Amino acid sequence: MARVLLFGRLADLAGWRDREIDPAPASLTALRTALAQADATLGEALDGPGVQVAVDKVLVRGDAILAAGTEVAFLPPMSGG
Repeated sequence: MARVLLFGRLADLAGWRDREIDPAPASLTALRTALAQADATLGEALDGPGVQVAVDKVLVRGDAILAAGTEVAFLPPMSGG
């Protein structure tokens, strides 16, 4: 099982903030594909510019291997001033 967290606009778009996926997808790419198949609008937003991903609280770029118990957080673009 993998725990998926969505923050900000991504959570608002999906209608959920925290979800468990069982069994855990083998990779971050497989997780993104599964989320996009379940909700095309969310999938498009996850692929949008500035969206960052943290796997077990570490920011990652590109793909990553996922294991049971992994936490994946999708973070929307941030703005500040």
